[in-house]
Amino acid sequence: MEITAKMVKELREKTGAGMMDCKKALQESDGDEQKAVSWLREKGLSKAQKRAGRSASEGFIGSYVHANGKIGVLVELNCETDFVAKSDKFQELAKNLSMQIAAANPVCVRPEDLPQEYIEQEKEIYAKQARADGKPEHVVEKIVEGRVNKYYKEVCLLEQPYIKDDSIAVKDLINELVAVLGEKVEVNRFVRMEVGETHSEE
Repeated sequence: MEITAKMVKELREKTGAGMMDCKKALQESDGDEQKAVSWLREKGLSKAQKRAGRSASEGFIGSYVHANGKIGVLVELNCETDFVAKSDKFQELAKNLSMQIAAANPVCVRPEDLPQEYIEQEKEIYAKQARADGKPEHVVEKIVEGRVNKYYKEVCLLEQPYIKDDSIAVKDLINELVAVLGEKVEVNRFVRMEVGETHSEE
């Protein structure tokens, strides 16, 4: 199938990826835009993994206050250079993440931030419930794993479905930007405040 300049332009506008990457993605996907988007996401993930060991000491603090003035969020998003920190795409991601936190109310950034003993307690509860339902042991393990992963998607920012496109997780959104900017990008911390709460989560 012939890959036209119009197809490349439309994919670039949709994903923010480079022109050559978009053309390659369309060639690899026989012109299928959805498959091309998936190809670019996978490419972004591999780039993100390569950059995981780099230092991200620059960044930007995104903020969001809900229209009713009762919910406010600050999120620290880090990258490798001040140049990227000042870019529109990077600051737009920080803004979108602060809106995500306001709407989805995560309690931490990533699963590793949760106390391990608490996760073990949750696993025990899930296992007891499954056994009480008469599930065999090999099924119990799968049920526990599934419920823990579901719990992560509820409380960990990076695992949550993205509020503007629930077909991807927040971590996928970040990895897509890594592919575009060519730098390590990571969420360091956040704080969410809601009127009437006695404390805030980080």
